[in-house]
Amino acid sequence: MPQSGQLPARPAAATAATAAAGRTLGGLAAVTFDMDGLLVDSEPLWFLAESAVMARLGAAWEPADQHALIGGSLRRSVEYLIAKAATPAEPAEVARWLLETMVELVSTRPLTVLPGAASLVGEVQAAGLPYALVTSSVPAVVDAVLARLDVRFDVIVSAADVTHAKPDPEGYLLAAAKLGVDPRRCIALEDSPNGVAAAEAAGYRVVAVPSVVPVPGLAGRIVLGTLAGVTLADLSARAGLGS
Repeated sequence: MPQSGQLPARPAAATAATAAAGRTLGGLAAVTFDMDGLLVDSEPLWFLAESAVMARLGAAWEPADQHALIGGSLRRSVEYLIAKAATPAEPAEVARWLLETMVELVSTRPLTVLPGAASLVGEVQAAGLPYALVTSSVPAVVDAVLARLDVRFDVIVSAADVTHAKPDPEGYLLAAAKLGVDPRRCIALEDSPNGVAAAEAAGYRVVAVPSVVPVPGLAGRIVLGTLAGVTLADLSARAGLGS
């Protein structure tokens, strides 16, 4: 079961510059984390937000609808909502309703850190390894989530930073460029098929921890049921990037 918790703040000495100096764990250069469904169990809140917006649009919202949107962009969500709507609405208005509702829910409802996420981020920080947040969420939602967790990511790639959302690799390529590392020496932690596809297309070693939608186990892809008890050394060895 998910456990509540906070992610530790990053030590000042652990910066992206360590990558340029060649400070790695074996062959591992950096670790990236997805947010929704990987760090925090925010999908139930997204379901509530989408349901509330769909109610304003005069139609029902089902779990299958949410599953179709996991790991996708805000634009895709808005298009999907409007396509199901019984009452017409402008895309900008629907986007505003969805984001305002989600920020309010994140700010006021319990937000659970998923098992193993806090300790793994802390271990990456303590190792002085470069790391980043790579998410399809927009900055307003990212800020609301991180404010609840009291965590700092020096490198964040959100929906506002890319032209093409996951499963396009743009976000992951941008994260590697900002960290100053070779994507082929990075591990990406993801929970959705879209996120996994994006990271793999960028050349990352991917560790999938599915939240709602299953992720098929394919050659070269690591699929775990949970991050609970998983260490940085475990990840590095499983991805073939150990010492």
